[in-house]
Amino acid sequence: MADSTPDPGREHRRPGLLVGRPFGIPVYVSPSWFLVAFLITVLFEYQVRDVASAPFSHLIAFAYAVLLYASVFVHELSHAVTARAMGLPVRAVTLHILGGDTAIERESPTPGRDFLIAFAGPVVNLVLAAIGLLVHLLVPLPPVARLLVDALTIANLLVGLFNLLPGLPLDGGRLVRAAVWKITGRARDGTIVAGWVGRGVALLTLAGGALLASQRTTGGGYGWLALLWSALIASFIWVGASSAIQNERLRERIPLLNARRLARRATLVPGDTPLAEAIRRAQADGSGALVIADHDGTPTALVSEQAVHAVPEQRRPWTLTSEISRSLTPGLTLDADLAGEDLLQAVQQVQATEYLLVEPDGRIYGVLSLGDLDREFSGA
Repeated sequence: MADSTPDPGREHRRPGLLVGRPFGIPVYVSPSWFLVAFLITVLFEYQVRDVASAPFSHLIAFAYAVLLYASVFVHELSHAVTARAMGLPVRAVTLHILGGDTAIERESPTPGRDFLIAFAGPVVNLVLAAIGLLVHLLVPLPPVARLLVDALTIANLLVGLFNLLPGLPLDGGRLVRAAVWKITGRARDGTIVAGWVGRGVALLTLAGGALLASQRTTGGGYGWLALLWSALIASFIWVGASSAIQNERLRERIPLLNARRLARRATLVPGDTPLAEAIRRAQADGSGALVIADHDGTPTALVSEQAVHAVPEQRRPWTLTSEISRSLTPGLTLDADLAGEDLLQAVQQVQATEYLLVEPDGRIYGVLSLGDLDREFSGA
């Protein structure tokens, strides 16, 4: 399963083991992949017993697990390379328990490009399935090689077709999104429609798994495994579709964000000021933030509101304000006129709980609290 959803979130954290950088794109393998590789090896080994005996049957089954995820890797890499060709930066490719995903840093500017990026993944799987079928029909192979080719052919066919199902977060959902976007002229409409369709696909996946499980239970086999796997896939699709809908609704609030309107009035104090005295001065000024300044009045650090609350009241007279501050490093000073997407991008550059807002001429306007921004963004 693949997901090429753009990820404009905060600073990327490694999702697993870095295994390479093809075309300069980091590729990670999540620890969950090893669990899947083990399960695939155990289950596929029963089929391999017809053409090989232990321990070679286990090695062949493991080789199938690796080759299967190699197909997933090519699928994701096709998303990444296509996105790069369209001028969109790609953060990383990750292989995990349900397949893989490609993290693209920003949305495609047009529905046509969005369509091509999404379609690039499934078409690779279908091409691999076609190649496997031709090899099966035209190339004489020993039993082990034929088993692997046939298994990979079927797997790529199923993955390609499944990813074309018309609902987010699957690639087919992004095709629906691009089509609705093209018709309506609004990317938001495409996301909402594809998200709701994705929820429907999730319910159908769960129902299909339950039906398959009941049939296998009647005739023996791994009915419980079919139900478990379908439930896992259905939950992934439901959560991804719901997240896409929620994110699109939150995105409507972005133009309303304004640094000046959210700013807190700031009180400047020397770094050796006792915290209790600094709080008293802020209350007297009617301000909601503390900024440490040198003897010339130049701001040098921001006092963390969380750290202030963490200091017991009886210790505040003995705690220097500088002890709970963060130096003003690059990225913590922002233009007070920032708004909308520009404001979000600015705070995403450096993670912090407070930012100093300044006028174009360098004068201090106030302090922006990340908590205030998050509450405004979420509508809380």
